[in-house]
Amino acid sequence: MTSLADTEFVVHSIASTCVDNEKEFGDLDAVVGDGDFGYSLARGFEIVLADWDEYDRSSPSAFLQKVGRVISGRIGGTSGPLWGTAFLRASMAVKGKDEVTGRDALDMLRNAIDGIKTRGHSDLGDKTLLDALVPVAAALESDLAAGTDAPTTLRHLAGVARRSADETSMLQARRGRASYTGERSIGSPDPGAVAVAVILERLSAEWADRVETERPSSHTD
Repeated sequence: MTSLADTEFVVHSIASTCVDNEKEFGDLDAVVGDGDFGYSLARGFEIVLADWDEYDRSSPSAFLQKVGRVISGRIGGTSGPLWGTAFLRASMAVKGKDEVTGRDALDMLRNAIDGIKTRGHSDLGDKTLLDALVPVAAALESDLAAGTDAPTTLRHLAGVARRSADETSMLQARRGRASYTGERSIGSPDPGAVAVAVILERLSAEWADRVETERPSSHTD
């Protein structure tokens, strides 16, 4: 079981990662897109962080719902609706719950994926962030079944996301501005999929540091 504090920790890590990697994400998007992906995410998540103390913390669902609404209303282009929908749909998976289990986390991720598919009219293989999120969901389900601890699971998910993001280089974009370039979109990774990988890599590292910091130290006299 995890607490609201854990949900806050994850969302804060996502927001900080998107702000800090504005240039990298923008440069990736500029290869075959319009280059505004990094800028849009950074501006939206800056607002999430600026208003951090004002969010409803009565439950994990209420918190995620507020974050999703901020993202939907403040991030421009296609990113706002997609990422906002992801948070809003994730919030629905834990509605009425005070604690979030690993299984709940999987349900949240699957809800987010379904929301992105519906909102973006996209699916696996279209060269979008789904090409990282869907394999990550499968890996999470496997680790939950095996009883793997959170730090190990996050390292595994980060590795799956990175490999999946790299593999999008072989795909032709079928959604978004990059789809207009046809075969020219082959050869570079999808910025959204890379963002998922970078987010999970940082979250994995930060979660491990957090666990280490909270671990009681042993002293011998």
